[in-house]
Parts: sequence; C-alpha cells; structure tokens
Amino acid sequence: MVCPHLRPETKWFVVRETFFADLGFPDADERLTKVRLAVALNEVVRRRRLSQDRAARQLGINQPKVSALSKYKLEGFSVERLMRFLTLLDQDVEIVVRPKSGSRRGGRVVVRAA
Repeated sequence: MVCPHLRPETKWFVVRETFFADLGFPDADERLTKVRLAVALNEVVRRRRLSQDRAARQLGINQPKVSALSKYKLEGFSVERLMRFLTLLDQDVEIVVRPKSGSRRGGRVVVRAA
C-alpha cells in the first residue's frame, strides 16, 4: 500500500501527510492512519523479535495475515483492528480530540508512535 519496494525490515520511512491524497485516494486519511499504526505494530514485533507464527498467536490471526501486515498490505485491516492488535501486544493507544489548529480547512487524524 505504501511502496512496492518497501521491505518489512526497513526501520524508518517517511510518508508525507498528503501522500495518499496526492495519489488521488478518496480515503487518504484512513490509509495514512493505517500505515502509521502498522509501522508501530511492526516495530513492536521487530523489537520483541517475534516470529510471524508467534505474533499470529498473540494477535489471534493466522501467519499469512501477519505476513501481509509486515508488507504493509493493509486492505483487509480496519483502523480499529490495528489498534486492537497494538493493545494485544501490551501497547497503549490514545485518541485525543481537540480543536484544529491554524488556518487549514477541516480536521484531521494523526497517528504518532511514541
């Protein structure tokens, strides 16, 4: 979903906030949110050195789905499901609602991994 050449072992990459909108996706905000959640999820799995089988057991899914997550193939995953996966890996997920800042039009969704 991000880049066809992005490998799962890539530690850091930057996705501009307008990346998916620039490509014309009508659900650009949701796609960006999913990618950022998947980055956090994959980082936890990497840091804990979990095999895909072990991660699958902890997340309650099968190994091919963990493989898809590691390759950022996120079409079958909702934002809510990705957040639940993070909590299953003992991560806190916080949602903060506040007035928008600046002169930009409309609100936005931002995901930051600590």
